[in-house]
Amino acid sequence: MATLLLLIIYIAFISLGIPDSLFGTAWPAIYSELALPISYGSFVTIIISCGTIISSLLSSLLLSRFGTGIICIFSTALTAIALLMFSFSNNLCLLCICALPLGLGAGAIDIALNNYVTLHYSAIHMSFLHCFYGIGVSASPYILSRIIGTEGNWHSGYQVAASIQFAILLLLIATIAIWGKMKISVSTTSAHHEYTLSFRKMVRITGVKEICCMFIMSCGIEYTCGNWCSTFLVENKHMPMANAAQVVMLYYIGLTLGRFCSGLLAVQIHSWEIIRFGEIILGFGILLIFMPSLITSVLGFFLIGFGNGPLFPNLNYLTPENFGENISQSVMGIQMAVSYLGIMLIPALFGILGQKFGMWYLPFFLIFSYFVLLTAHSRAKHLFQSDS
Repeated sequence: MATLLLLIIYIAFISLGIPDSLFGTAWPAIYSELALPISYGSFVTIIISCGTIISSLLSSLLLSRFGTGIICIFSTALTAIALLMFSFSNNLCLLCICALPLGLGAGAIDIALNNYVTLHYSAIHMSFLHCFYGIGVSASPYILSRIIGTEGNWHSGYQVAASIQFAILLLLIATIAIWGKMKISVSTTSAHHEYTLSFRKMVRITGVKEICCMFIMSCGIEYTCGNWCSTFLVENKHMPMANAAQVVMLYYIGLTLGRFCSGLLAVQIHSWEIIRFGEIILGFGILLIFMPSLITSVLGFFLIGFGNGPLFPNLNYLTPENFGENISQSVMGIQMAVSYLGIMLIPALFGILGQKFGMWYLPFFLIFSYFVLLTAHSRAKHLFQSDS
């Protein structure tokens, strides 16, 4: 039963990934069709992130009242409906309205499944969990590139993505009884050890601010590339939209492969070392997109995904080790909230700068974010080694 539940969790993470890469890939086609400034895409992504932050902060209350299975079903339903609404949108106002349920559907399920896998499975399962997220975010650009290439219509791409979400929703509804059967074993193994801390107390814990900074920068880099890679290639490298969408797919394939390799390495290498290796590859990838060649830019985006991919699951997996199992749910909640703060603010900030200075500014923005990430990592590692 535990294995079947893990498989369901994996599939639920596919549904979590499908919407995340869709908007950034479709945006060049959307702003061209609707005659919008490039930077207006930030309005939509900010609303999505706000919704996710709200649901993240409410996750503990929602989970204690309704349980993980119900939250998974409700969140998947919200994202499926939002994607379908996106497909019928023909102005910025409708896009912004659709963005709110899309964001609300992501936060609680993300925290619930991450914390459950962290406490009940090994590091390899945490990385493989996020591989399935990678399948979702890789599938969306592929679907969209095929549809734009043949029909030139981004609306159909959203309809296909919504159909996949509805199919996953039906699977979750059909297997809801499994969550009820596993409820006793979960509560007896972990729930009585946990207690909730206030936000003020959590930020005073050694290392929390540094780890949160790592989450902000890693997620900021991930979503800046995911949201703006296609626009960068279309505007700065003059690549056709369909081909740019395929590069976004390649970027997310790199993200997925990075997490898959992380899962294999987790058997023998500690999570902190995997994070360090990932950061080295990430930095090399950013350097490649500074070069004028289109091929090096494509390879650079792949390596950015490959290097950055292992950071999020391994930082999550380290939460009980860094702060203790008894407060891991509380710390996980704030980690997710600040992650979505990074997802909201950093790509939006680049959107403003890209509108003002041009898309060529992307590599400089990424290298600055990268050095902030390295600084936070160095500080966090020093603090945890001092405590050990």
